[in-house]
Amino acid sequence: LGMSLICTYAAKEATKKMKKAKLYVPQIDCDVKAGKIINPEFIAKCPPGCQDVKYRVYGTDIYASFSSVCNAAIHSGIIDNTGGKILVQKVAGHSGYRGSFSNGVRSLSLPRWRESFLVSEGKPRKGVTYPSTLEYSSSKSTAVKSGNDRVTVPTGDAVRKEYQTSPVLTPATQIATTTPTPTTTTTDPSTTTPKPTTTPATIRTTTVAAAAKTRPGLHRVRDIAFRGTSTSASNRNILRPNTGIQRQEPVATFQRAASSPAHLAMETDSWKPGLSLFDTGFSSKEELNPKPLESTSQGNPNCKVDLSFLMDGSWSIGKRRFQLQKHFLGNVAQALGIGSAGPLMGIVQYGDDPSTEFNLKTYANSKDLRNAIEKIPQKGGLSNVGKALSFVNKNFFLDANGNRGGAPNVVVVIVDGWPTDRVEEASRLARESGINIFFVTIEAAAESEKQNIIEPNFVDKAVCRTNGFYSINVPSWFSLHKVVQPLVKRVCDTDRLVCSKTCLNSADIGFVIDGSSSVGTSNFRTVLQFVANISKEFEISDTDTRIGAIQYTYEQRLEFSFDKYSTKQDVLSAIKRISYWSGGTSTGAAISYASEQLFSKSKPNKRKIMILITDGRSYDDVRVPAMAAHRNGVIAYSVGVAWAAQDELEAIATDPDKEHSFFVDEFDNLYRFVNQLIQNICTEFNSQPRN
Repeated sequence: LGMSLICTYAAKEATKKMKKAKLYVPQIDCDVKAGKIINPEFIAKCPPGCQDVKYRVYGTDIYASFSSVCNAAIHSGIIDNTGGKILVQKVAGHSGYRGSFSNGVRSLSLPRWRESFLVSEGKPRKGVTYPSTLEYSSSKSTAVKSGNDRVTVPTGDAVRKEYQTSPVLTPATQIATTTPTPTTTTTDPSTTTPKPTTTPATIRTTTVAAAAKTRPGLHRVRDIAFRGTSTSASNRNILRPNTGIQRQEPVATFQRAASSPAHLAMETDSWKPGLSLFDTGFSSKEELNPKPLESTSQGNPNCKVDLSFLMDGSWSIGKRRFQLQKHFLGNVAQALGIGSAGPLMGIVQYGDDPSTEFNLKTYANSKDLRNAIEKIPQKGGLSNVGKALSFVNKNFFLDANGNRGGAPNVVVVIVDGWPTDRVEEASRLARESGINIFFVTIEAAAESEKQNIIEPNFVDKAVCRTNGFYSINVPSWFSLHKVVQPLVKRVCDTDRLVCSKTCLNSADIGFVIDGSSSVGTSNFRTVLQFVANISKEFEISDTDTRIGAIQYTYEQRLEFSFDKYSTKQDVLSAIKRISYWSGGTSTGAAISYASEQLFSKSKPNKRKIMILITDGRSYDDVRVPAMAAHRNGVIAYSVGVAWAAQDELEAIATDPDKEHSFFVDEFDNLYRFVNQLIQNICTEFNSQPRN
């Protein structure tokens, strides 16, 4: 009995020691990348302060291995900027990493990378032993622990990382598939290979038959090579219901279990068995750009536009036509002459959901761009063009993605047949953001198919203008190559890209400010703040919105003209420097003066907007000068304070009066109309005919 108690006590003590040993978690720095750590699975502690743009992250949910581990954990929501424990699992390389904004971190997109990792809560998995010291890769020999042995593994060309891949999935049966397990081998046959200490999670995949059940129907099957059928309208009509349902593809589709994050790594084409770490075309160092460019071209300077092509990845297009589409996009890239001083081009592929294949700054010459296009895999799914346009409007044309600001934003939508969702609202919002929308429709609906279209006349509802310049209809995929040059010519014609002009960047705005004695010094400063608050909402430059100002009493004074200042800061500083004049109130004469000194020198392509602020009745007539200004194309807004006369405010304002005339009882309440006034300016701009 005594011996039994001693043994039991010893066992408990040993167990306590083991548990205590497991509690030690190594700490890593914010700049540590997963690819620098050799361990295939580990728990680590992140310090505070890792939420910083200098710690780059590539991907969403599944991250490329040259991402910052800790910032990826913040992006995924596992920890916040205060730090904490995380569990990291290495998985196979992925065929594409989608950037996104999450939890205050902007992750970037990446076409492909050799190794990935997943991040989850820092709790140990049952049956897995985690290292108390992490092994880091280096250019020198690295000591790797394996049980009680210590094996020296040379790195560099002598090392190959291999991944065990799952067996080929057969359509007839369910198969258990494991995540790729990294092993390390050397060119020296006498060196033993260390075994990983983790047990990979097992993921169940469904059968092809089960996957097929998830498709509610067919949607315009197009792959002649697979079906051996014609693409005539009569054949297509049978297979395309009006709801726009997924298309059948001649490839097996497997649905992964949603309960495990590791299913995201199961891309059979993302890593080839036996592929050397140094055969991927990337440097062995992790400190590199997402995609190495062979060279940077200046490009065609006569075509400085920022382009996003929405390529159709839906099932309806089929494999053969998807390949034709890629050839077309490659030819367009070549014809454009991609370069830093010319056009830049990115691609978003859409199906059920859109995703960025690469953004504007990923490739800086046509050759690299063409090669990347050829490697794009097909997404499949529906033809949700409206969702894709919303995605581009919100996510694509950002400074972080290479948007240059001074170059027009252009979206070219390629559609097989017709969309499976509505495009009108998404297109309107995109146009109002300054995006020029083109549509290239291939094999449009025949008369017998038009009843199946969700949104009739979807092209006219979507494009920048309905004058035919922004839409190209191609009768067959096999004649798509014929429109390369016509399309390039149109997107490069920057003078006709009218949707680049928005309510915020296309006006000459002249402020006519009452400086009479009744205003007073203090209230005059409040008026100037009101003028500044309106001005700073516009995009100000010599080619965008320009600002001018006049102050009046009995007389008039030009404070500054439209061409005086070309930056927002200079304009705001000039407004601040305006000195209070004091005197009478001759508003009619001030309107005439503004017409002569400001708006007569306005550029032909600018909207002429006058914003007049006054606090009393004018000593002269305002109606005749206001009517003359209206006839000359001036859009007049009147803002009255305190003793301003309502009838004069309405006479000054452009019709309808209620949208162009405002009144407040006190100067301190002027700020309330800043947003309303800007909103009315934009509403009026966006209501212009699109022809």
